[in-house]
Amino acid sequence: MNYWTQSNSNIFVAAHRGWSARFAENTMEAFRAAAELGVDQIETDVRLTKDGELVLFHDETLERVTDGSGRVADHTLKELKKLSVKGAGRIPTLCEFLELFRAYPRLTLDMELKEYPTEGREALAYDTCDRVLRLISEAGLDDRCVINTFSGRLHEYIRSTYGQKYKQHVYYPQRHLGDCALDPYSYAYCTCVFGVQEGSVTIEEVRSLNRKTGVRIWAGAYVKDEPTADLAVRMGAELITCNNPDEILAILRDKKLHR
Repeated sequence: MNYWTQSNSNIFVAAHRGWSARFAENTMEAFRAAAELGVDQIETDVRLTKDGELVLFHDETLERVTDGSGRVADHTLKELKKLSVKGAGRIPTLCEFLELFRAYPRLTLDMELKEYPTEGREALAYDTCDRVLRLISEAGLDDRCVINTFSGRLHEYIRSTYGQKYKQHVYYPQRHLGDCALDPYSYAYCTCVFGVQEGSVTIEEVRSLNRKTGVRIWAGAYVKDEPTADLAVRMGAELITCNNPDEILAILRDKKLHR
């Protein structure tokens, strides 16, 4: 089955950390609400706990969105499960999240890997990546998933290890990926573009990238209303990631840009 039917005339909507404008981000409540709303994709983040478990959490530290403190990596899963996320949810495991997808057979997934192969952590990052990809495969979600990371080195590891098995989601401009030995737009499925909303990247620059490489253009979570949605449309975005998917879905449907 082809799950990837997005285009300039059928723009997908991805819920950034779930329906995070209304629910505690990266919680099962936020994911389930977004899926029931009818989004095309859910974006989330994977980190490693002290005892080697895979959990969904964006920040390196706990303070911003929980009643805990310190680094995620310094806590066991049992300790993390005791925390409250903005008073309205718990930190889920990757396995709990993947189980949710059984009920939504057309929903796609954008999985952001947050463990980077920095000096001294290369083996840990690559092993974590392998484990995440193995769980995705075991859940039968290979065809419904894009793999996302801000590390060019980690993207290159995925490419060299797994070939074209997984769709890879990179970023533009390239500086957001750190060191790159390969041109990321030569192998990536899609790129999330930063800077158009600020004027540091032009629409023509983005459209030229798409024409030259064929990489699909996606818009990031700066899209929040009709003016920013219109900007994403003008740059040729085929997918919009947002915190308020209810509003963005309504805007796109009103413009007949979402089926």
